Amino acid sequence: MEQNILKTGTTTVSLVGKDFVVIGADKKSTLGFMVDSKVARKIYPLDTHIAITTAGSVGDALSIIRLLKAQLKLYKLEHGPITVRGAVTLLSNILHANRYFPYFNQFIVAGYDYRGPQIYSVDLLGGIDEKDKFYATGSGSPFAYGVLEAEYKENISQKEAISLVYRAIKAAIERDIGSGGKGVLIAIIDEKGYREIPESEIK
Repeated sequence: MEQNILKTGTTTVSLVGKDFVVIGADKKSTLGFMVDSKVARKIYPLDTHIAITTAGSVGDALSIIRLLKAQLKLYKLEHGPITVRGAVTLLSNILHANRYFPYFNQFIVAGYDYRGPQIYSVDLLGGIDEKDKFYATGSGSPFAYGVLEAEYKENISQKEAISLVYRAIKAAIERDIGSGGKGVLIAIIDEKGYREIPESEIK
């Protein structure tokens, strides 16, 4: 019964550069041993300057995203755009408040504000990690981390960062049965806001 409810298996990656962040994800979602979709979305913009990646139960992730978008819009009406850290704190509080009936997800929140580019990893109980320059989540993350650990460097350029995120996800797709799909979704967030990179440009 559980395998009809939970969609699992994924690879999401994020890294931070000098004045930008790059996030990427594969497009495969699974139901147990069946491929449910080859074009699943795992990156969602929450505002023009913040985005979130999801790994885990799709239903739980979409519920959280709807709630976050609504709260961020309300905050924006009263106070202006929320900071990236503020959005992460809100997500953490929601997840921690539901720790006895948790959302089965791991998230990466990435964004750009007056503090510059930022990435945060948030676990299903609301724990926040913000000390690393790159993160990967999902069943393919061990393979993605191998590429990131070997090739990430300080002051990486946007072009190099996009290439590295792509290669990290492709490495996971090659070895992780839960990752794959038709193409890779990659987005960048900088002072101009959130934008997705066309696959033709990635290639």
